[in-house]
Amino acid sequence: MAAIRFEKWQALGNDYVIVEHGELPFELTPARIRRLCAGHFGVGADGVLLLSRPANPAHVADLRIFNPDGSEAELSGNGAREAIIYLRRRGWTDADAFTINTLAGEIHPTITGPHACSVEMGRASLTSKDYPGGPPDGRGVLGADGREWSFRHVSIGNPQCAIRVGSQSELERLDLDAIGPSIERSALFPNRTNVSWYAELAGAGEQPGRADSAPGAGGTGGHARVRARIFERGVGETLASGTGASGAAVAYTLEGDERASGPASVTVLLDGGELQVRVGEDLSVNLTGWARPVFAGRLSEDFEKELHETE
Repeated sequence: MAAIRFEKWQALGNDYVIVEHGELPFELTPARIRRLCAGHFGVGADGVLLLSRPANPAHVADLRIFNPDGSEAELSGNGAREAIIYLRRRGWTDADAFTINTLAGEIHPTITGPHACSVEMGRASLTSKDYPGGPPDGRGVLGADGREWSFRHVSIGNPQCAIRVGSQSELERLDLDAIGPSIERSALFPNRTNVSWYAELAGAGEQPGRADSAPGAGGTGGHARVRARIFERGVGETLASGTGASGAAVAYTLEGDERASGPASVTVLLDGGELQVRVGEDLSVNLTGWARPVFAGRLSEDFEKELHETE
């Protein structure tokens, strides 16, 4: 049997190993995923994207997303964009607009450039099974690292805990390694949660635009800009998260609505770059950004044997 082919992709520094189910001689167990994602003993990545031929002919592919700890994520905005552009490049579809099925349900991407796409992520919700005791507005308070944090729960295919802080300087000083784990595993969130801290940037009423944005990223931004840092469930602090950026944008937009001046479009500045998030009045979310391949390869026979022997 030929060695297993894979590709390594990244979006704003959020990197995934992409594999096609039809080429695997075994199932991807949590232990095998951990080995693949290991930086020194495997390929090294923030997770694995597994693409399968769809059960529903209306879909181009079925996408499963795995965290580096072996757990499965319902959705990833950055991972989804990587899978979307991969599918187009590998000839799974020649359409600019199509549908992919995920654990969180259907997503609807539109290719906007060689390395870019926008994705209709569905409607965000402020109530979900992932915050069963939460009020209709998703608000809550919890304690972590000796401090109380006011938050808003946002479900955008996966659970987000969005926390606003007073300034960018305060945001940059936060020690997410100390704060994040206890929030991620708070008893309020039975399935754990992703966490995003965000602050409004100065000049939020201006048109954004960064000289270091990726070519072809699409979109010129909106009239609001926020800075966000992300602590991902099963990952830890990460350079970027599409769903984390979406959760922060939804929470920020709702605050604006309560002031009767809520923005419809938010540029979210992450450690890895910028994402554009458009939030509809019904909390529908459209995420625009880029993704690029890093390298393609095949697993060695020795490593494939190790994976076979890993349960």
